[in-house]
Amino acid sequence: MRTLTAEMQKSITPAMALKLLKDGNQRFVNNLKANRDLLQQANETSDGQHPFAVILSCIDSRTSAELIFDQGLGDVFSVRIAGNIINEDILGSMEFGCKVAGSKIIVVLGHTKCGAVKGACDHVEMGNLTALLTKIRPAVEDEQTTKENRNSQNGEFVEKVSHINVRRTVEAIQQRSPILKEMIEKGEIAIIGGMHDISTGVVTFFE
Repeated sequence: MRTLTAEMQKSITPAMALKLLKDGNQRFVNNLKANRDLLQQANETSDGQHPFAVILSCIDSRTSAELIFDQGLGDVFSVRIAGNIINEDILGSMEFGCKVAGSKIIVVLGHTKCGAVKGACDHVEMGNLTALLTKIRPAVEDEQTTKENRNSQNGEFVEKVSHINVRRTVEAIQQRSPILKEMIEKGEIAIIGGMHDISTGVVTFFE
């Protein structure tokens, strides 16, 4: 697998970027890694990087974007935070990744059995975690189909909230970043949400 160059990155469309991620996840699920020389990629990217995607995912140890999408060094910008939420720093990082560094797609990736979502469902309050979980609470409140057992013990409820949380983040990125919104409207980049099933490894995109 070749290391991305500026020319290669420039030739990738948002649709092609999504396909690269889908194909990579398919390899991961089938345990068929692309043949890469990571040390060589480290050397070839030492003077510059040209990632084709920005992936916002959870810090969960089972959800490493590079692994589940079978990508190498220099291929993706990986932004990780509990509950795949956003703040000004993450938005700024995304703006850098797309406007400055040339990435073609933003992926907001949630995952099944998310501990941060469970914490928000249970109204957990603990130190600095309290403020983080507050950002997920609107997704909990938006889930209105579940009338009873609205807590982490209800697995179906947790997954519904996780899906809503991803969609809310996708919307918030466009609302809070005029730079990214303009790029999306012009078709320069795409933005999409998805869910990673930690049991199977499969990523399902919200298309």
